[in-house]
Amino acid sequence: MHFSRMILQLLKSRRRPCQGLWDASRLSLRVLPTEIDIFGHVNNGMYFSIMDLGRLDMMVRSGVWKTLQSKGWSGVVSAETISFRKSLRLGHRYDIDTRLIGVDGRTVFFEHRIVVDDEIFARAYVGTRLTAKSGTITRDDMIEVFGAPPEDLELPDWLIEWSRNNSLPSRRQPAPHDWR
Repeated sequence: MHFSRMILQLLKSRRRPCQGLWDASRLSLRVLPTEIDIFGHVNNGMYFSIMDLGRLDMMVRSGVWKTLQSKGWSGVVSAETISFRKSLRLGHRYDIDTRLIGVDGRTVFFEHRIVVDDEIFARAYVGTRLTAKSGTITRDDMIEVFGAPPEDLELPDWLIEWSRNNSLPSRRQPAPHDWR
């Protein structure tokens, strides 16, 4: 179901007003029956799938989506964390507020907020990497294509530390499984 919802959102986003890459975006949605669990609220894992829609909408409306396709680049989530305050229930209307909060050497960081009546129900930070057949796209590649981030935009120290502490070894390095 999620794939079809992403395709539908892709089509809808193409008709929405353009926006700047560094501008916060808002996408209004309603909780669907396929998004709730046996307790009657949005499943915790579903929040990240819903937030994918916010990033997709932002990328399409800013022109990034078209550029990624023309260059053969794609995005992949490398890390994410979420905190919850209140539950979304079936039929709830809510907004996904999304903003790009910075770029380090290889990672593009987003903040997502699930908002109901101007109140935050959940907030997540998502690190993504752009990839191509040749490998990971660097910060310099991104800046060349999309322009530099605003000068006053600085990644919070805690987010840099979180990214460093939660990353796994590169796929070219061993990552043995051992509970010890």
